[in-house]
Amino acid sequence: MIKYYRLFYVVLFFKCVGGPAVWAQDVLKHEVYFTTDQFNVIETEVNRLSVFIDTLKTKRIEKISIFGFCDDRGSDMYNLKLSLKRAEEIKALLISKGVNDSLVSNIDGKGEVLLKLIDQKDLKLVRSFNRKVEVSVVLLPEIVEVVDVPEKIEEKKEGLEGNLKVGDKVLLDNLLFKTGHSYLIQESIPVLENIAKILRQRDDLHFTILGHVCCTSNGRDAIDEKTGKRNLSLARAKYVYDYLSKNGIKRQRMRYLGMKHKYPLGGSPKFDRRVEIEITFIEED
Repeated sequence: MIKYYRLFYVVLFFKCVGGPAVWAQDVLKHEVYFTTDQFNVIETEVNRLSVFIDTLKTKRIEKISIFGFCDDRGSDMYNLKLSLKRAEEIKALLISKGVNDSLVSNIDGKGEVLLKLIDQKDLKLVRSFNRKVEVSVVLLPEIVEVVDVPEKIEEKKEGLEGNLKVGDKVLLDNLLFKTGHSYLIQESIPVLENIAKILRQRDDLHFTILGHVCCTSNGRDAIDEKTGKRNLSLARAKYVYDYLSKNGIKRQRMRYLGMKHKYPLGGSPKFDRRVEIEITFIEED
């Protein structure tokens, strides 16, 4: 019978009284501007959009909406078609620069923007701002459970530091990954550093690193967004394997496997974006 152990680490994100704290759901917006009667994007606007896309790489995205607009010139039908072509052009640009197609939930042409002038001299300027596409990116809310931390935490001799036998699995608590990616969230880096330290001391342990994903039905945590390959659980295991190898753990002690979504823990999906260690051999003194 397989026994499960847990490595206990406490990560304190911020102090709060009265239960879990919820970060507000953010919306990031960007506007791309067009020349008269055109839906192709000029180079300066492509560069601006590329900078915006770069800021999304570290974000957890729920959905993206893209809306095209025209100035007040032209017929209603012409403006609707042109505004939609502009929106479609921006969607194609987003995808070409690595944005997951499944995240784009809404794309539409809104037609003309009603002309609002304070001064007739502003006519050209106002119209230039009305020839645009609006990109709206809704981010997934982050829910962080607050842990009361005593002034001094006693080190627990559990998990990799405890008594183990072949076949035991160790769940690496707080070793969490960004959705759709094989790299760890920033708060988990010190956890992996500590695991490497323990495994350098426990050089009698040989083990397999097991990578997991939280879900595969909608593809959001099944495909590695960096490579486009459907091998994210394997990529997460290899990430830990490579890190340990670079930090003093001999490769002959380790192997790695991708477990896909075969063994969910239940609860929050972030806990299924995880890695476990299974003991395969223990050297005798």
